[in-house]
Amino acid sequence: MARVVVIGANGFIGSHLVDELADRGHEVRAFDRFSSDYVAFTAPSVEKVAGDFMNQADIADAVRDQEYVFHFLSTTTPATAENDPTVDIRTNLASTVELLQQSVDAGVRKVFFASTGGAIYGHQADLDLSESLQPLPVSPYAIGKLAIEGYLRYFTTKFGIETVSFRISNPYGTRQRPNKRQGVIPIFLHRIAQGLPLTVLGDGSMTRDYVFVKDVVEMVAETVDRPTASSVYNIGSGRGATINELVEVMSRVTGRVPELEYRRSPATYLERAVLDTSLYRAEFGHDDFVSLEDGIAQTWRQISEENR
Repeated sequence: MARVVVIGANGFIGSHLVDELADRGHEVRAFDRFSSDYVAFTAPSVEKVAGDFMNQADIADAVRDQEYVFHFLSTTTPATAENDPTVDIRTNLASTVELLQQSVDAGVRKVFFASTGGAIYGHQADLDLSESLQPLPVSPYAIGKLAIEGYLRYFTTKFGIETVSFRISNPYGTRQRPNKRQGVIPIFLHRIAQGLPLTVLGDGSMTRDYVFVKDVVEMVAETVDRPTASSVYNIGSGRGATINELVEVMSRVTGRVPELEYRRSPATYLERAVLDTSLYRAEFGHDDFVSLEDGIAQTWRQISEENR
């Protein structure tokens, strides 16, 4: 079993990844700010390390003596990066380059990075969104992710450290915080729980590849201690669902019919983004995905309990 550190361990995907890696018997170190008493992951045998991602000394402590680094922390969301692209450059991009250098200095074998799926390909909905397609991101968030992918290749070429980018589609599930303004499913479910209307961008035909977080972390964890033929993998369900379809499923799961308010979509939003995941599945498998209805039901149970 491997020694692994998850950067962003108290976040949505990161906390689930900590649990998944620990369940598989790996020696897990969890790095995050841990600014409150709240700990999202549940695995008992985890070394918790509190620190600031933008502090080089803290990052050096986090990666010391580790074989694998999972970089699943982001200082911005699509919305905050859109509001001020320079924040993404000054925080995410710069701090990730420092993380990569610290990883090289610490003798880390491999760095795994949580990139973004559909957004990185831009307005190419009529094409097969496979890893061979040229990325053409139009949002600051996705542009930043692509820049980080470029630095991963640089560090591999210059220093020989292995790197892998996971282009994750639209993950959703338990522990996702709606106040982050990221993730339409938890945002909608929280508003339904509070009896508030839902804001739909466009006419509701916007299509995304929604993948339950448990599937995401299983797919990521499956690559540990195994050779990877590619430096980039799409991670998603490979199936698309419209916003209108999401609302229908949520109505069935919750037993409530929400009021809808329609607004114009921002120019940087993509009309359709469904990933081709055949490259990953050919190498590692994973064809049994949690259905959209089951995943939304699990997410709703947690949200409805929090809103009682």
